[in-house]
Amino acid sequence: MDVRGWLPREKHDFEAVRKLSELGNEELRDIIPELMEWLQDGNWPIAKSVEDLLLRFGEELIPHIQNVFKTKDPQWEYFMISGLISRLPSRYLIVLKDDLERILNNPTKSEMLEELDEVVVPLLNKIR
Repeated sequence: MDVRGWLPREKHDFEAVRKLSELGNEELRDIIPELMEWLQDGNWPIAKSVEDLLLRFGEELIPHIQNVFKTKDPQWEYFMISGLISRLPSRYLIVLKDDLERILNNPTKSEMLEELDEVVVPLLNKIR
């Protein structure tokens, strides 16, 4: 079975997300990067459902989240921080502390325009 064929095809594809949610983590693990792409815009209708699906992976999400920070896409970072990352337990936020502190203390110009330096404060307060 090629699980990639089950990925959402558009931002209203709740049926695809429902089908994926019926699969086990082992079957979904390889498509985490593709699922993360559906969080590029938190206004997309399926974004929250995809977050719910991804939250099953807990700490395994950390490298994928860090990859989003490397994209230098401040809108995607914003939606990751205000969505998925804000829903992670504090024990996982600690692993992201350096990334979050970098955004607070040394944001890029585009991160400042997206006000990411302000969005990370509540997350950092959760782990201090």
